[in-house]
Amino acid sequence: MAEGVIVLTSNTWEQKVLKSNGLVVVDFWAAWCGPCRMVAPTIEELAKEYAGRVKIGKLNTDENADIASRYKIMGIPTIMFFKDGKKVDQIVGAVPKQQIKAKIDSLL
Repeated sequence: MAEGVIVLTSNTWEQKVLKSNGLVVVDFWAAWCGPCRMVAPTIEELAKEYAGRVKIGKLNTDENADIASRYKIMGIPTIMFFKDGKKVDQIVGAVPKQQIKAKIDSLL
């Protein structure tokens, strides 16, 4: 995983997302998903750009189906935004970097 991107799992979810202060951006993805691979470099760039201000993580939906199911992930990539442990927004599908950036800025 790229520098600055947190690998999230069922075991780390509560600690790294739900008990986190501030904004956490989670990319729900899977290895077989083409659009997920298109979004991956954008997620890595944003992790560097917002280092120290926003936590950015990736959760593999195949390996952590319980979390994907809990948040009713129907399509991937889904990018979910959590503020102080509460889900505040989400974007479904491969979208331009500017759209994700605008959402992060609006939530900061």
